[in-house]
Amino acid sequence: LYQISRTLIDFTGGLVGTLIMILCLPFITLATLIESGFPVFFTQERLGRGGQPYKIIKFRTMEKDAEKDGEARMAEENDQRVTKVGWFLRKTHLDELPQFINVLRGEMSMVGPRAERPQMVARFQKEIPFYRARLLVKPGVTGWAQINFGYAGTVEETAVKLEYDLYYIEHRNILMDLSIIIRTIGTVLGFKGQ
Repeated sequence: LYQISRTLIDFTGGLVGTLIMILCLPFITLATLIESGFPVFFTQERLGRGGQPYKIIKFRTMEKDAEKDGEARMAEENDQRVTKVGWFLRKTHLDELPQFINVLRGEMSMVGPRAERPQMVARFQKEIPFYRARLLVKPGVTGWAQINFGYAGTVEETAVKLEYDLYYIEHRNILMDLSIIIRTIGTVLGFKGQ
């Protein structure tokens, strides 16, 4: 029953989110083009359920070639690579809207652990016990760790965030998922993003 309900939530949420993205697209495109040009969208390899790689879609919030050396870095608070438009998109979480396409494609879920890059997973699983257990479920647009802890900028913070992810994986149910979605909407409306 939970899986059927979850599939229904993912489909409905993915559809609604994609429609909202389409409505916002002209404004975000224009603002991004005026400030920093193309591309408007940003894709990056992430690991999904079972470690399956997929391309996550977001609105671009950083300067072009933010990782010129090709080295994967965690985003920092007040990251100098973030554009002015990107700052607003991150603060309002509008940069996340294209992920609803990933939800409709079945690569992500509405609720789950944050999708992470393969390089970061490889690094963290060496330093944090049970880190790879996050890959037992699909990554989510939002999640228990995101609403209770926010962004992690260090290995220590990532370890704490993992505790929230593992708690969610063990205790997830339809009421918990709906609660997380409702709290996320409150976070977005409160401009509490980073």
